[in-house]
Amino acid sequence: MKNIAIIGSGSWGVALGIHLANLGNNIKIWSFAKEEADLINNEKKCKFLPNVKLPENIYCTLEYKDAIQDSDYIIHVTPSKFTRNIVKEYKEFVTDQPIIICSKGFEKETSSTLDEVIKDELPFAKIAVLSGPSHAEEVSISIPTAMVVASEDEELCREIQDLFMCDYMRIYTSNDVKGVELGGALKNIIAFCAGVAAQIGLGDNTFAALITRGLAELSSLAQKLGANSQTLYGLTGLGDLIVTCLSEHSRNRKAGMLIGQGYSLDEVKEKVGMTIESIDNIEVAYELSKKYNIEMPIVETVYNILYNNLDPKEAVKILMKREKKAELMN
Repeated sequence: MKNIAIIGSGSWGVALGIHLANLGNNIKIWSFAKEEADLINNEKKCKFLPNVKLPENIYCTLEYKDAIQDSDYIIHVTPSKFTRNIVKEYKEFVTDQPIIICSKGFEKETSSTLDEVIKDELPFAKIAVLSGPSHAEEVSISIPTAMVVASEDEELCREIQDLFMCDYMRIYTSNDVKGVELGGALKNIIAFCAGVAAQIGLGDNTFAALITRGLAELSSLAQKLGANSQTLYGLTGLGDLIVTCLSEHSRNRKAGMLIGQGYSLDEVKEKVGMTIESIDNIEVAYELSKKYNIEMPIVETVYNILYNNLDPKEAVKILMKREKKAELMN
């Protein structure tokens, strides 16, 4: 039995809390919202997972110190755009606990991955990243999945593998922190595109092409940023890409569908009601592709849909009529 602090009371943070509580651990979740904390503590419910009853060994607090002190592990699950500021607020309470990053995305202003952000603020912290195909709605009710934990510390990887693994969650280990981070962040872009494609009536052939060529783009960028490109063809790249592109649970796919219906970005954010990591990630990936001179036509096209008023149907024509080339480039 471990004492585990979870920083973030959204659907994914609570789903991880349910999973770890069901395995016998004591869970303290930090939330910035009293309404969410009261719902968790008084009714054992989460507004983002309305059909799930939370275990008794989950408690929610509004105080970082209350959540973190005496904890064995800290699980960081906040939107990427808030990560640095939130770490600044809780870092004084961190001692020697490992920090497990379960958020997916970039810091938009610096194009940094989240492990880089946390290392900036806590340079001596032990850090791991947990990612893979894992919708909160399914993890919260123990539907089997497989994920990857990555760290430069092999012993820490094994610890976290033991902490999370059970008969309905299989955990693999990796030393490619950058690849696991980038797979989780970049796949949201293609999921957004999948939502647009679904809304404008494209078919299964299109989705297969989108996922395959999208993965090739993401892999090229990840390799340029120092990741092992093969990581992108594993659970945290291809696996997460498939589930996020095709599932009704995906908020990134839903956001793309709303854009396909003609809604503005502000209207999409209001309708989805939760963080849409793909929107910021599209900007970051576009800027990185220009910085490193990487050809990423899908990323560039969806960027133009969002920020230059390119019509989605016209975007498809632009992609299909690109210059002829071989599939595999040496």
